[in-house]
Amino acid sequence: MLTSHKVEGRKIRHVRIRRAVRGTPARPRLTVFRSLHHIYAQIVDDVSGRTLVAVDSRAPEFREKMKSGGNVAAAKLVGELLAQRARAKGVSAVVFDRGGYQYHGRVKALADAARAGGLTF
Repeated sequence: MLTSHKVEGRKIRHVRIRRAVRGTPARPRLTVFRSLHHIYAQIVDDVSGRTLVAVDSRAPEFREKMKSGGNVAAAKLVGELLAQRARAKGVSAVVFDRGGYQYHGRVKALADAARAGGLTF
């Protein structure tokens, strides 16, 4: 019961954030989703409704380097992989959508690694 309240609260916060954060072709939206065992990140152009780049802790490139996907080190690696793929697609500036999560821990680690990899937000 308590878990469902947490999920509902996060969804409400995410909707509130999405009112202000929109991805455009010039600055697509970098969105984050985290579960207990994995972390997912994707860059989305909301105008055309297309996902430009997606990386998660289940990807083969990730699994070659790490086993677990639910910790800060995994989030850093996902952020680095996301930045590499985004630069290959020609994306350098994004808007960050934290997905209703607090900006600390895994979410912050992913954002910092993406910034270090060349994305600006």
